[in-house]
Amino acid sequence: MLIRNGTVYTMTQKDPIVCDILVKNGKIAAVGQNVSANGEEIIDATGLNIYPGFVEAHGHIGLDGYAMRYEGQDYNEYNDPVTPQLRAIDGYNPFDEALKLAAQAGVTTVCTGPGSSNVLGGTFVCVKTVGKRVDDVVLKEDVAMKCAFGENVKFCYKEKGISSRMTNAAKLREMLFKAKEYQRKQDEGKDVSFDMKLEALLPVLNNEIPLKAHAHQANDIFTAIRIAKEFDVKLTLEHATEGHLIADELAEEGYFVAIGPSFGVPSKIELKNKTFATPGILAKAGCHVSIITDSPVTPQSALPLCAGLAVQSGMDKYEALKAITINPAEHIGVEDRVGSIEVGKDADIVLCRGDVMEVNHEIELVLIDGKKVEMV
Repeated sequence: MLIRNGTVYTMTQKDPIVCDILVKNGKIAAVGQNVSANGEEIIDATGLNIYPGFVEAHGHIGLDGYAMRYEGQDYNEYNDPVTPQLRAIDGYNPFDEALKLAAQAGVTTVCTGPGSSNVLGGTFVCVKTVGKRVDDVVLKEDVAMKCAFGENVKFCYKEKGISSRMTNAAKLREMLFKAKEYQRKQDEGKDVSFDMKLEALLPVLNNEIPLKAHAHQANDIFTAIRIAKEFDVKLTLEHATEGHLIADELAEEGYFVAIGPSFGVPSKIELKNKTFATPGILAKAGCHVSIITDSPVTPQSALPLCAGLAVQSGMDKYEALKAITINPAEHIGVEDRVGSIEVGKDADIVLCRGDVMEVNHEIELVLIDGKKVEMV
C-alpha cells in the first residue's frame, strides 16, 4: 500500500510534513516524497492528516467488559489484597466490543491489566486492538506489576485488615522483602519451597519490569517513589491526579507519568483536584507525560479527545499529541514497534479529516499492522 500526499505527523519532529508512506508486510517501508509505486494499492491522502496509531498506557479494556456487570469484570480479585501472580493475558477478551470502537477511533495499541483494588494486582499486557486470539495480538506479555495506593484498597479491604495508607504501604513492603529473601535463598542454592506470588515479583526486583503504581494524591505519589527507591526497583506513576501540585518534584524525580482519567466530576476525595490542566503543567515542568482514559472509566475511543481537552486547558499541542503516541509507547516499553511513523515500525496508521484532537474530526482509515480496520 502506498499512501500519497498526506500531512504526516511522524512524531520524530514537531512539525508535520507532506509526504508518502509505503507499507509492506505490515511494516512501514518508506517515508518521504515521491516514493515509487510498484503495483501497490495507492491511497490519495491529499488534505488528510496522518498520525501514528494512538497508544493507551494504562486501562482495563478487554478485562472490564463492554455493557456487562459481574460476568465481564475480570480485572480484580477481591478475596486477597496481594495477587502479584495474576496475569492480564489470562483474562483478556479480544472480543470486547470496546476494542472494536477503540480501533475505529484510531487507538491501535493498549496496555491493559488489573484494577486498583489490590495492594498488588498482577501484570499488565500490551496488545493491538484488533484480533481474535490474545496470543496473536500481544506486543509485550509482561509490561509491569500493578500496585495501588490510596482510597481503593482501603475501601475494598477495610473489613479485611487494610484501613489505612500505612497498612497498604506495609503490605507492599512485606511482599518485596519476602521476595528478596526468597531470591537470596535461591541464589545461594538453598532448598526453597516454590511460591508463585514471590516468583511473580522477581522480575520487579531484577528491574525487568517496573512497578505500575496507581496513585492519585500527592502523598501517595511520594510513597510510591519512596518504596521504589528503598528496593531499587523501576517505577511508573499512573493517574497522578495531583501531579500538578508537585510538578517540579516529579520532573526532578524523572519517572514516567500517565495522567487520567480526567473526564467527569471527582467521584472520591482523592480526585478533588482533578483537572485537564495537569498533563500540560507536568509537560511544561519537564515530565515525560502520557494521557490515559483508564478505559472503560472513559471510553477508549475518547483518547484523542482527552488530549484535545488538555490542549484547551493549556497544554502545548505537540506535547499533547506525543502524550497519546510516542510517550505512552515509551511508558510501556514498546517504542521500537509503535508510537511514531518511522521506517521499520509497525504500520499502525490513522488517516483523519480534520484535527484528531477536535470533536468534528472524521477518521477515514485506520491501519493496524498494515491491515485496514473495518469501520462499520
